[in-house]
Amino acid sequence: MTITLLFIIFIACPLASTGAKWTYNGPDGEHDWSSKYPFCGGAFQSPIDFQTQLLRYDPTLPPIQVQNYNLSTNEQLTLGNNGHSVLLSLPSNMYISSLPHRYSAAQLHFHWGSSSLLTGSEHTVNGNRFAGEMHVVHFNSDKYPNISMAVDKHDGLAVLGVFIEIGEFNPAFDKFFKYINGIKYRDQKIQVPAFNVRALLPARLDEYYRYDGSLTTPPCYPSVLWTVFRKPVTISRKQFLALATALYASYAQDSAIVPLHGNYRKLQLTDSRVVLVSFKDGLHSIFSVASPFQRKQVIQKLLVGDLADLADEGLYQLLPKLSPQPGVDKKWKKTKNQGQWSQATQKHQWSNNKVPSNTGYSSSIGKKKPTPWYMGALGTDKGMCFVSLEENVIHQLERYHAKGLMVEALREVVFPDLNLRSYLNCRSDLDLQTIRQLIKERSRDEAVELEQSLTKAMLRQIRRQIKRHRNPNMETTTGHSQATFPKDYNSALTYHRPQRVEWED
Repeated sequence: MTITLLFIIFIACPLASTGAKWTYNGPDGEHDWSSKYPFCGGAFQSPIDFQTQLLRYDPTLPPIQVQNYNLSTNEQLTLGNNGHSVLLSLPSNMYISSLPHRYSAAQLHFHWGSSSLLTGSEHTVNGNRFAGEMHVVHFNSDKYPNISMAVDKHDGLAVLGVFIEIGEFNPAFDKFFKYINGIKYRDQKIQVPAFNVRALLPARLDEYYRYDGSLTTPPCYPSVLWTVFRKPVTISRKQFLALATALYASYAQDSAIVPLHGNYRKLQLTDSRVVLVSFKDGLHSIFSVASPFQRKQVIQKLLVGDLADLADEGLYQLLPKLSPQPGVDKKWKKTKNQGQWSQATQKHQWSNNKVPSNTGYSSSIGKKKPTPWYMGALGTDKGMCFVSLEENVIHQLERYHAKGLMVEALREVVFPDLNLRSYLNCRSDLDLQTIRQLIKERSRDEAVELEQSLTKAMLRQIRRQIKRHRNPNMETTTGHSQATFPKDYNSALTYHRPQRVEWED
């Protein structure tokens, strides 16, 4: 069934939560999150694997600067067990000063493995998982009064991620680890003396990974600017085991005791995102990110320029690659209705100037329409409220008796906007679905011309890659990763849209 979803007016709204039960495993585990929290099955989710081919060096990334992290021991912090992790409250006068907005601290928490599995970080580096990961959560205090108001906004949160490995004893972590027996059970809390929180972070704050992502727990709003430090911190094996064995996810009065460990989410699809890095030493074949000016040029040309000139001017290199990333089909299982769009299908869709029916949108030609939703991206900072979005989408779906399509509909509504914002900030590649939204108002002939130009450009790119493969000394194009080419080169001409994922435990 084709469902026309009205364009949503995003408004500020308070955080709303279903309060549904969730766990990492069992009947309420990850596989069930999206049924109660639809954004968990949506776009721009976290954590991800920092694969070398996703990395782009950005020389403009400044060292992370934190203020007021050295707290007075006269202050008291709340240490608690919420059944999912250990949380330490932080005062809002702690903040990050090196981001476009002021992001004030709210809390920090941990993800870890178990006594038998000493790997439990959420993010990974080329598939390698660390023993644990600490997240220091901040909210955009320039725009929102508290974290509850910020958590569902597209620019609401900034999280500092710290990898933890087992090594030397860490006295900074012992400042509150030594009180951990006071919060053995869910919802238990105690007061602990404050300390220098900066000592929990790596010595170097100038080397990190940066990307746009989400909360890693329900409701999984894609509202997080992630900064994950490159260098891990160490804790001793004894400290790790204290964390992994002393806590329970169940209440003290429960008859069945549930250990609290293995509290990390599985890796998510990259969704056309790239990962900016502030370093390039020790990494081979890492490319510099394209400038925001170049990316704005692409958007302007898509909106008002000659579409055929995009490829001729070399700007096709900032548009979607026509070949899939290697290994994607092996890692993810597609649902029944998710095929791959052939070149002929794409041309048919371009010629009709419509978004494919399963995206939840339709478009008519020749009608005068209001200012497109994307125009604010180049100037004004239009807000996105995910709670409001969810309420509007469910209202539309209920009209068509199609509430079961909630996850797919939300993903299709939010993906182009998130992708465009992230693309302009150099933290994603421009996706074909987003391009469709940008050129919906353009003529059919221009759309077909763009399709043909992209195909020709990709053929030229594949030929260059073949030559480079045969002659490795050939210079690569600065600022863009090398395209991968399959054995069947014709298969590279098939567009691959982001696929919704079914997780396998």
